[in-house]
Amino acid sequence: MKVLIIDDEPAMLFVMKRMLTTIEGVELVGSFQHAEEVLDFVRNGVVDLAFLDIKIAEDNGLELARRLRSLRSELDIVFITSHSEFALHAYDVYPLDYMVKPISRNRLAQTIAKASSRQSVSSDEVIDLMLPRLTVRGIGCLEASTKQMGAVKWISKKSMELFAYLLLNRGRSVSKIRILEDIFPERPLKNAETYLNTIVYQLRKALSPHGFKEMIISAQEQYRIDLDQADVDFIQFEQGLKELSEINEANIEAAIDLEKQFTGELFENNSFVWATVEHERLAILYNSFAKRLANWLLTQQQFREAAQIVRRLVSRNEFEEESNLLLLHIYGATGDQQSLHSHYEHYKQLLLQELDLQPSTIVQQLYEQYS
Repeated sequence: MKVLIIDDEPAMLFVMKRMLTTIEGVELVGSFQHAEEVLDFVRNGVVDLAFLDIKIAEDNGLELARRLRSLRSELDIVFITSHSEFALHAYDVYPLDYMVKPISRNRLAQTIAKASSRQSVSSDEVIDLMLPRLTVRGIGCLEASTKQMGAVKWISKKSMELFAYLLLNRGRSVSKIRILEDIFPERPLKNAETYLNTIVYQLRKALSPHGFKEMIISAQEQYRIDLDQADVDFIQFEQGLKELSEINEANIEAAIDLEKQFTGELFENNSFVWATVEHERLAILYNSFAKRLANWLLTQQQFREAAQIVRRLVSRNEFEEESNLLLLHIYGATGDQQSLHSHYEHYKQLLLQELDLQPSTIVQQLYEQYS
């Protein structure tokens, strides 16, 4: 960390220099007694942290701090002074710290550590912003893209399938033999091994223009996908569900947004046999959450929002009694007799024509209650 000192007292400059040279990671790049000298230095040099006395002879330390910030906005400033009454005004320029003389080495080391930690976080954030991220949609489709290059262009259906397969294992290593059994069950082992090598090559080639060739990792007869720079919607959806174990007024907007993200089935329009269990599990999680959310909205008399969610549930499974019951309840609670009768008759005819059944007693009673 490159540090400079500004103080009009030679004795203070000497003490600060001596203490700073004993602190690891500190490079003292300058010590000054006048404002103009500092400004010239900062214009042409690299500085991370400045220790600045608020009263510097004829110069105004607060004004100097503002000018330093205008030259280098990321510069951290620490005020050192014997004038504690200036502390409130000093915070107008958002210093990192404010230290009243005399200053101990331990106090100085704490401030250096604080500055170092702050700049380390800032550097990491800049790096993260510069690095591309792969956006993956698996709910309602199977797509991958980056802002820089657009959609990933799959070279073959099997390379896309392998990508989905590794995604579903969420970064965990999968043995080659298991991949062969799941993705190439119909092929002889030797032939399947050769084909696997081909589609791994195709997958890496498809990801390469986006900067993600190395995210497909193979070692010791195992394969995995590195998800550190990937945003996968179905993984994020499940994480969101965990954070919303209880729905309340504080998180209702987040809950409604999360429900809207489930726009279809997992890997929709791709008949991956190995994904069947996960497909059903995710659908059950969504259905359970959507019903819980709709019921909460119903208790809060937010009927329109509740009805929108329940209609989506019914469209996913028209025969499912609980969702149909909930929708009838919403229509009845709002006094929407036309929708109540229309939906009940539709549900009744559907059961009769497709299953040769009548609505259950519970459904009939609810309908009669609101009719």
